[in-house]
Amino acid sequence: MKIEGSIAIVTGGGSGLGRATAEALAAKGAKLVIVDRNEAAATEVASALGGLAIALDVADASAAEAAFARIEREVGVARILVNCAGIGIAKRVLGKEGPQALADFETVIRVNLLGSFNMLRLATAAMSRLEPLDTGERGVVINTASVAAFEGQIGQAAYAASKGGIVSMTLPIARELAQFGIRVNAIAPGLFLTPLLLGLPEEARASLGRSIPFPARLGEPSEFAALAVAMAENAYLNGEVVRLDGALRMQPR
Repeated sequence: MKIEGSIAIVTGGGSGLGRATAEALAAKGAKLVIVDRNEAAATEVASALGGLAIALDVADASAAEAAFARIEREVGVARILVNCAGIGIAKRVLGKEGPQALADFETVIRVNLLGSFNMLRLATAAMSRLEPLDTGERGVVINTASVAAFEGQIGQAAYAASKGGIVSMTLPIARELAQFGIRVNAIAPGLFLTPLLLGLPEEARASLGRSIPFPARLGEPSEFAALAVAMAENAYLNGEVVRLDGALRMQPR
């Protein structure tokens, strides 16, 4: 797909992987819509890129429907959706204080999995009404999974389940939406320099980096963004989950 001139929605676009992806798409000539729960962060990035900022809980069905109506009214219908919004709560199923609160598990599933699906269902409904491009494409969706979907660590049951759901729904949705010329892929990143890891002491970050076979460092958000751009541009890449982890395989803890 030709990115130049296309409208792209990036969730979690106010920071980290989402912001880097938004910047990379803008550099390719896309018109950006930045979606983030943090209104100030969304506004900052949108202002820098000349895009539209939307403050949104991606798992809120009615709020998301209103947001898409606004996007279509003010910008148009997006051909590209990149879902980067997500959270992580590290808790053991059986901790010192007893069983994990069900609400903790539910919150992670709600934001990471239901939020990604919520944005996907609304974005692709709009895409399906567009005229196809010369390639036959109407749009592309790129979700963010994680290596935790395959090697979740102790304390990551909720996070691994949410990302595993993203992995598992990639192929069936890609198959279903093929009739509309809409592609669906996912990226499963390993350890990246996101705001969460940037908050760790430098030695702790270096130690994590040394655990990665090659290159022995944490991933740069720009590297995630480069893969997202490649996925958007390559019309033959569909129904695929690509690990981006430097050959890392997570240990139990």
